[in-house]
Amino acid sequence: MKFSMLSLLRPVAQVAIGVSLGFTLSLLSVSLGKDPCDFHEKSGNEAILGQGGDLDGARKPNSVPIARHENGETEDDFIPRIIPYIPARQSEPKKLFRTRYISTELRIYERLFVGVLTSEDTISTLGVAVNQTISHHLDAVVFFTGTLNHRIPLGMTVVTHGDERHVRNMFQTVRYVLEKYNDMYDWFYFSQDDTYTEAGHLKALIGHLSMNLNLYMGHPQELIENCQNDILSSRPDEWLGRCIVNHLKINCVDEHEGLAYYHYKMGKKLDLNIWDNLHFKNIIAVHPVSDPELMYRLHKMFTEIELQRTYQEIEKLQAEIKNISEVAFEGDKSTQWPTGVNPPFEPKTHFEVLKWEYFTENELYFCADGSPKCELRGINKLDITDIIEVAMEELNKKYKPILQLKKQQLVNGYRRFDPTRGMEYTLDLQLEVVSEKGRSCSIMKRVHLLRPLSKVEIVPMPFVSEAAQVHIVLPMTVHDLDYASRFLDLYVKFCFERSENAILTLLFIYNPLEAQQIEKYDIFANIKAKIVAYEQEYPREKIPWVSVRADNLSQIKIVDVISKKLPVDTLLFIASVNTNINSEFLSHCRLNSISNWQVFFPIHFQGYNPDIAFHNKHPPFTIDLVKDSGYFDRNIFDEACFYNSDYMAARSSMAPDVQENEDLLDTLDLYDMFLNYSKLHVFRAVEPNLRQSYRHQKCDRHLGEEMYSRCVQSNLNNLGSHFQLATMLFELQRGNST
Repeated sequence: MKFSMLSLLRPVAQVAIGVSLGFTLSLLSVSLGKDPCDFHEKSGNEAILGQGGDLDGARKPNSVPIARHENGETEDDFIPRIIPYIPARQSEPKKLFRTRYISTELRIYERLFVGVLTSEDTISTLGVAVNQTISHHLDAVVFFTGTLNHRIPLGMTVVTHGDERHVRNMFQTVRYVLEKYNDMYDWFYFSQDDTYTEAGHLKALIGHLSMNLNLYMGHPQELIENCQNDILSSRPDEWLGRCIVNHLKINCVDEHEGLAYYHYKMGKKLDLNIWDNLHFKNIIAVHPVSDPELMYRLHKMFTEIELQRTYQEIEKLQAEIKNISEVAFEGDKSTQWPTGVNPPFEPKTHFEVLKWEYFTENELYFCADGSPKCELRGINKLDITDIIEVAMEELNKKYKPILQLKKQQLVNGYRRFDPTRGMEYTLDLQLEVVSEKGRSCSIMKRVHLLRPLSKVEIVPMPFVSEAAQVHIVLPMTVHDLDYASRFLDLYVKFCFERSENAILTLLFIYNPLEAQQIEKYDIFANIKAKIVAYEQEYPREKIPWVSVRADNLSQIKIVDVISKKLPVDTLLFIASVNTNINSEFLSHCRLNSISNWQVFFPIHFQGYNPDIAFHNKHPPFTIDLVKDSGYFDRNIFDEACFYNSDYMAARSSMAPDVQENEDLLDTLDLYDMFLNYSKLHVFRAVEPNLRQSYRHQKCDRHLGEEMYSRCVQSNLNNLGSHFQLATMLFELQRGNST
């Protein structure tokens, strides 16, 4: 029985011993980790140390050490503290400098710079010939000369060094190019003005050269000063070649990796047999050319070669397109005429259908001014004459020598402009056909021709900025009082509240009777009071006004009054009292008006008469750009954006004619003045952001018959669309019948 009890207790004994040992060790740990500092009542000392001394090192479990100051005081980390908020100093953001062009930031260089060495004696002859033969193919062409005592020829960039010695001129040219254009171009090409350069071949050669190559056409950068002193030569090209060889150890080569630089040494006379030489058709330079006429003949010959080569390439491509189209899904139907040109425009709705214009040899139907028929003249006459000549040339080329065709008359002519391919023509020609045996007869032949759109080119324009201040000029008469208050409210909303860089000047026009009664009754008193109220509300803003006494004041006379009071570099915008001013249009005014280059006459969106356009409906406060709300009024030229300097120049050119006929100031408007008396671009285009509310304009016969008729036509068009007018007329007739 004892044996059995021991056997049962033996496993439990180990557990009991372990539990007892655990309790013993835990009691021992508590006694050793007990805080040595007992806090009693504070009398004298803050705390009293026990006998064990400083026992902070004996750390109790899960405890955090207590911080102690230099004076002996302790600080418990668990006591919350208030940390005051100190805002970080915000440094001014650095202005990010961005280059004007992205190519400069990415270090993308232009491919080629061309420098032409000329002289005072030859710049007006050979220099002009070189400029006219290469400048329209190459972007950067600069002429360098020693001295120049007369005017620079038109369209040429000339740099004068002040020394006529040839080698000295070359040295100064190379140094000038290194200082000004070294970081702008990959390749530099130098020639003299007695050298004809085939620009197309030169561009093709440069297009296949890597910018990392060190060829003779590269630019020397070091030891340029030593070249002036160490090398003596009478020929500038020889001096430059020796300088490159001696200092850069680069020899002149005429071939590199299969690319050849062909040149031809010209004799006293031009040998026409050289045209059979294949290498001559790839020539880049011909030297020396002593006569400008000979240079023009060379240019004509090379142009004819390139033209024939282009025609051959076009025919080859057309043949390839036809061959490929035979195996296409639609067969020959997939090939459009003419081969290689975009297919005709396909309208999606009847509003997109392109209209055909009908014409004869003397008359054009459906004219630009809206009349049904007008005389065929000017550019239209040249266009029709040229297309008939091309049609006869192509017909004779097709049927010769079997038949010879002669034009008798143009029976019918049609043309339309397709924006995807160009101007299309359909001609019905009455022809006389003469056979080889001399027999003749008259037939009718219909031909189709296409004048395709050429390569799109970017027209170079001067740089303009949207930071220019716009000076808005608002002429106002007694007839404009009902709309002046709304104009001021819109101006303050878009310009004062949004800090738009614009200033408004009002021109109050009094007739003689109103001017005499101005002390008793000022017709513009309410408007002036409103201006004063706005100036008090916005102390930093001002709205100046000018008072003028006149019976009839034309546009030119109005600007004459304002122009004398403003600086010459002021950007003017002539507004109307019912014009809705906004920031978007003012930005377009700044971008489209370029000093000494372009003036801008926007075509505003004119709102219809709300009583007709919104019959039995509440009209909206703003004019929506939809066909039921209004239209672009092409009859009005009142709004204009231009610089004061451009106006003053055109006005000066007009002065001699005004002395002979003073009525010009009344019969001409600003648009006609800039067209007839300035060389500026007159830009006229629709402006969706310039909108006018409806008003019946007062048309004055004293301002010229043409302006009066345009004003009357505009008043008629402003009533409403044809559909709206017809609907109202139908309702009136139905109401009268009942």
